[in-house]
Amino acid sequence: MEQNNQLLDDYVLSLTGAERPRVCFLPTASGDADHYVVRFYRRFSAGCETSHVSLFRRDQGGSGVESDLACHLLGQDLIYVGGGNVVSMLGVWRAHGLDRVLRRAWREGVVLCGPSAGSLCWFQEALSAFHGPPQRVTGLGMLPYSNCVHYNVEPARRDEYRRFVGDGMRAGFAADDGVALHFHGTHLERVLSSRPDGRAYRVEPVEGEVVEAPLETIYLGAEASISEALTA
Repeated sequence: MEQNNQLLDDYVLSLTGAERPRVCFLPTASGDADHYVVRFYRRFSAGCETSHVSLFRRDQGGSGVESDLACHLLGQDLIYVGGGNVVSMLGVWRAHGLDRVLRRAWREGVVLCGPSAGSLCWFQEALSAFHGPPQRVTGLGMLPYSNCVHYNVEPARRDEYRRFVGDGMRAGFAADDGVALHFHGTHLERVLSSRPDGRAYRVEPVEGEVVEAPLETIYLGAEASISEALTA
């Protein structure tokens, strides 16, 4: 949900293969912030069957949300996880059993996505710096790697991620803002950017040193359409 740039959102929707996808928003990492939920509906409601799940409030949103959260989430084409505090989000999910539900949704082919905390959560390990110094976080573990976001705008996080990988954190992937890592199963299918200069990297220890290798990135703007990206 980048302001004035919907390239990545459109790409993710195209992965569902549905004419009017069922999309559910999980704003847990922001404490179910109202402005974030409103932004989601403004962005997706015109072309999708939209809903959201609130774990901090009694209300639920959208059309047809059932009391059985598992049934509702497993019936979606796309689950969109918002950004915020990944540590708090994972704790709340585990308390409500949503960690198990999301793993099942992944196995059943529901498209899972999100920025910032919504990226970190799918990996075995991640680097979070929401409050205080960067810390190592255990994610849901569908993707057996580590992950670091905001790579181009937070130099301290970049340095700390390299240090953590050197100290034993799993090798993994780092992404600039506006860059998406598209996995199919546990395989990195492609890297896409909504910005011309967006980049992602494979970060791993090699012979005692941490190596940061840039990955081929497809720009979804003027140089490549979404359909071209899907066939690349």
